[in-house]
Order: sequence, then C-alpha cells, then structure tokens
Amino acid sequence: SIERSAFAAGDDTVKIVLVGCGGRGSGAADQALSTKGSVKLVAVADIHKDNMDEKLRLLGQKHKDRVEVADDRKFIGFEAYKEAIGLADVVILATPPGFRPIHFEEAVRQGKHVFMEKPVGVDGPGIRKVLAAAQEAKKKNLKVGVGLQRHHQLGYIETMKRLHDGAIGDIVSMRCYWNGSTPWVKKRKELEAKYGRPLSEMEYQLRNWYYFVWLCGDHICEQHIHNLDVMNWVKNGYPVRANGIGGCEVRKGEDYGEIFDHHAVEFEYADGSRLSSQCRHINGCWSNVSEHAVGTKGACDISGHIIRGQNAWRFRSEGARDPYQQEHDDFFDAVRNDKPYNEAENGAKSSLTAVLGRMATYSGRVIEWDQALNSQVDHMPKIFAFDAPAPVQPGPNGLYALPIPGNSDWYKKIV
Repeated sequence: SIERSAFAAGDDTVKIVLVGCGGRGSGAADQALSTKGSVKLVAVADIHKDNMDEKLRLLGQKHKDRVEVADDRKFIGFEAYKEAIGLADVVILATPPGFRPIHFEEAVRQGKHVFMEKPVGVDGPGIRKVLAAAQEAKKKNLKVGVGLQRHHQLGYIETMKRLHDGAIGDIVSMRCYWNGSTPWVKKRKELEAKYGRPLSEMEYQLRNWYYFVWLCGDHICEQHIHNLDVMNWVKNGYPVRANGIGGCEVRKGEDYGEIFDHHAVEFEYADGSRLSSQCRHINGCWSNVSEHAVGTKGACDISGHIIRGQNAWRFRSEGARDPYQQEHDDFFDAVRNDKPYNEAENGAKSSLTAVLGRMATYSGRVIEWDQALNSQVDHMPKIFAFDAPAPVQPGPNGLYALPIPGNSDWYKKIV
C-alpha cells in the first residue's frame, strides 16, 4: 500500500518535482509522466530560467493534464532544490552529476522517493555521501531509482540470468566500449552572443558542463558508466584496482575544458579476472558501444544478447519495451505498491568504478578501489554562486590545464 505520509488522504496522485531541466531531466520527467496511475508534475528547480521555461512548455504540450506548475512553484537558483523538494512525493534529480550527492542527501533528509540520473557522483567524497544517504533511504523505506536503464531492459535481464547460471562457464575475461563522436559543446562566444552579455567563469562552466570534471566527471563517468555497470552486473561485484592510459589528442581548444577525449582502462576483479575498457570521443573513428565476456564454455555478446559455445542462445526481442520507460514504470510501481527498490548503492559503486578508471588514466598509476572510495580530493566548489570563483580557471591562453600522467603534483589533485 502507498505510504500514507507521502500522499494526501484519499488521493493517489503522485506529485513529481523535477530538479534540473536539461535534456535528460525533461526526458526523465516525460517518462515519469507516462507511467500508469495519477501523476502530476507540480514544481521544477533549475539555476537557468531559460532551460526551465522551454522544457515546461514542451512537457505541457505532451502531458496537458499532468503538468501543473504555477509560477510560484518554479524555483531558480543554487538553493532552489530545497524548497522544490519539499513539495514532492517523488523527486527527479537530473542536474549535472557533480550536484547529485548534495541533492540526493537533501531529498532523503526530507523523506522523498528519488529517481536520479547517472552518474551519482564525480569523486570519492561525493560517492561516500551517496552511499550514506542510500543507507538512510533504506531505513526510511524510500524508493530510489538510478538511470542505469539496462537493468530494466529485457534482453540484458535474460542474458544476465544465463551468465549467472553458468552458460559460458567461469568468466575469464571481459571487454566493453563506448567509442563514439564528440557530444554537444556550448562555446563561450556563442553563449555570450545569445545572452547579450559576458558570462562569469562559473556560469560558463555550468552551461558547458560536460567538459569540466567537477560537473561531469569526464565522459568515462558520464557515459561509459553504462558499460562499466553492465560488467559489474556480470561479476556481481566491483573491481579491486585499475590501471589505464588516456589523454586529449584531438578535442582541443578553449571550449573543451579539462577532460580527456579517450581512455583505455584495465580493471581487475577480486577473482583475478580482468576487464578491458575503452571510451573515446573523437569524430571519424571506429564507433562501438558494447559489452562482451569470454568464459570456459563459450562467449557472450552481452549487448547483442547472444551466447556462443556449448549453450548457444539468442534473445528474441518480441514484446521488449523501451528501457528508459520501463525503468520509470518499475520505479513508480515500487512507490505505489511499497515494493523494495533501492538502486542507489549499485549506482554509487558503478559511478565509483568510472571514477577509479579516471584516476588511473589521469595519474598513470595503479589505483586501488579503496583509494578511490576514501579519496579526499573534492572537486566541488566551496561557494555556489554565478559570481563565485569556479574550481578551475583557464590559463592566459584561454586553455584549461589537462592532467599530466606520472606527474607527482597532478597526482595530489587526482587521487
């Protein structure tokens, strides 16, 4: 039964609040509003009013009867999330990932169910905050979903059942990829022309957030986490250490921040098995987004849902649903019917897997899991305001410094 404290007496409408009105936030809100039963978007929060107005207009067109956001429920600013969360039964957290630990902690403190996008943190201090809040959420019987939608994709679910039942025997090696093209970029000059004013360094980084570690974690965290999470699912565990190489070979310039454009990482699990991982953002190169495992009795194309060898099998996709919608259907079903549902711990540990990989490529050293988890390197700024200093600054040439593997001064900033 629905927790009485969460809903008005006699009304089973689930009140949704969206924190972060970007592309993924509006997508998640769309999927939440497309679930069964009575749901309403009642408040939104963002630091940018232009994002909010446009996304609300689009959501209102598609879900006319399910979007009721009065002007006094449009909260703008760095502290806007607190008041908005207070109006929710369910909070969708979809700001740039660096803010996720802060927002998740507050939502749990206020006793709200949470759906949050991945990754759920960009460094050790953030991940520890999420893990602590995840335990608090369990104590409060709060439902927590994390946007690692492959866990709700039928082909993956059926493939994992077979792998865990031993279809390819003992798994001896794995590999995964997210090699693709460069994503969007918000160029400073174009932004300033659009808004007719100069942007502070803080505002510029917030609008071009993909290219800054404190906001995004690098693309190994923001994107490749999907593949790394699948491999952790295969192993029913998390790596114990990693080593890797990476750099920024092609994607250079004053608008491309401080992140690498390629990473190659070897992760080691407790049983000694290894995962080779690649992620790359360079246009015109070989593209591949997939996961694979080799065992003593066969091999598995995990993303293709195909097993070869003694127990050959192929998933037939009849009736398979959009996993982005399915994860919201499953989450809201758990909220309404009080089913166990807490994806926060796995979300945090798969996020940390990506952070571990980034630490390895940035430093050029072998990094242990506990080093990453217990790291005191906090990438977030101390003060949140558009006129506050940004955590990283460009040099006199307009370029941001990139990590230098093997450099002891950089090591202290990384690990």
